[in-house]
Amino acid sequence: MDEQKTLSVGGYIATGTIQARNIEIPLEKISNALDIRVKKLYVEAELPKYETTNAAGFDLKAYLEDGVPIELPPAKTEWNTLTNEFDVIPSRALIKTGLAFAVPAGYELQVRSRSGLALKKGIQAHVGTVDADYRGEVGVILFNFGAEYFTINHGDRIAQAVINRIEQVDFLEVDELDETERGAGGFGSTGV
Repeated sequence: MDEQKTLSVGGYIATGTIQARNIEIPLEKISNALDIRVKKLYVEAELPKYETTNAAGFDLKAYLEDGVPIELPPAKTEWNTLTNEFDVIPSRALIKTGLAFAVPAGYELQVRSRSGLALKKGIQAHVGTVDADYRGEVGVILFNFGAEYFTINHGDRIAQAVINRIEQVDFLEVDELDETERGAGGFGSTGV
C-alpha cells in the first residue's frame, strides 16, 4: 500500500509516494534567500547567478547591444612633476548589463571586481552601490590597469555583485566629539 511521506534531508525537502523498494522523490531546494526582482531590459540579457553553492557574489555579464566588442586600451604612465614619480592612468569604460534590479529597502547591491580579472589581466570594477530606490539599468565602470588591450565581449563576466544589509542613520551635529587613543591619525598613521 502506498503511503504519502515528506522527508527533510540536508537542506532539501523530499515529497512523493514511497513504495516498496521503489522510491520516486522529486527534490525541491529549501531556500531562505532574499528575493530580488530583476528586469531584463533586453530579451538577450542574462539573469545573474551564483557560480558556486556558497558564493557571496553573483556575476554580472556585459550586455553589448550591437554585439561589437569593446577594447579597453592598456594603462598609461605619466611623469608627475609634483611627486617625482610615475602615475599609472588606467583606461575606463562603462559597460552595461541589460538588467535593472529592485533591491529591497534596507539593502544595497554592491558591484565589485572579479578577482581573476584583477590578478590576471589588471581589470578592476569601480566599487559602486545600487540603491534600493534605483530602477535604471545597472552599468559597471571597468578600469584597465594592465599593460595590454583588454577585449570585452557580449556575455563576458565583467564584475560580481553582492547584496548587503545597510542602515540609514540620523546625523547629530555636535560641538565636540569624544576623545580616542587614535584621535585624528589617519592615512598610514599606524604604519604602512
